[in-house]
Amino acid sequence: MTALDTPLLALDELTVQRGEIPLCEGVSLNLSAGSICHLVGANGTGKTTLLMQLAGLLPVLTGEVVYQGAVTLPIQPLYVSHQLGIHPNLTVAQNLNFLLNLYGITPSTADIDDALAWVGLQGFETISSSHLSAGQTRRITLARLYILTPDVTPLWLLDEPFTALDVEMVARMEDRLREFTDAGGSILMTSHQTVGVANQVLDLSEFMV
Repeated sequence: MTALDTPLLALDELTVQRGEIPLCEGVSLNLSAGSICHLVGANGTGKTTLLMQLAGLLPVLTGEVVYQGAVTLPIQPLYVSHQLGIHPNLTVAQNLNFLLNLYGITPSTADIDDALAWVGLQGFETISSSHLSAGQTRRITLARLYILTPDVTPLWLLDEPFTALDVEMVARMEDRLREFTDAGGSILMTSHQTVGVANQVLDLSEFMV
């Protein structure tokens, strides 16, 4: 198999477990460049747990996870979760700058301005994040998607990225997801909404214990 044929993410007989309790067993998936996979399943099947395992935040006890042909992470995937990681005492621009620094990016002021404008937070750059609504705070974390490219992190793990977004912002997000995968990235994401740009579906309900 050539490098171009190697999936960015391959799951082989993976067990999704919460603590010592298995939720799903035998989960398998190949996610190649250009793929947007909608991770679905009933509540309690472990969708968020699986994403946390793939992000390296929870252990994989059974099965194998292969990233770009390696069993270790060659490049850290982007993980956007319900737990936002936004510091309330930092400004909007400072929080976005910090989130990008985690991936080795030092954005310019223009980069920050453009990314915040993309998520509808233009003019909020110097406002303390403690003054934002939950929806506005979530948009700070999503602003990273405007700047990050497959060269920086080719795999995005997105947990309910459309939550609290209006129809216009969801459409803008879907355009960005398509741009990212057209450039060679891949995405595994959960959403209670329809994901019109998805070209794969992984249903964890089929693997429940």
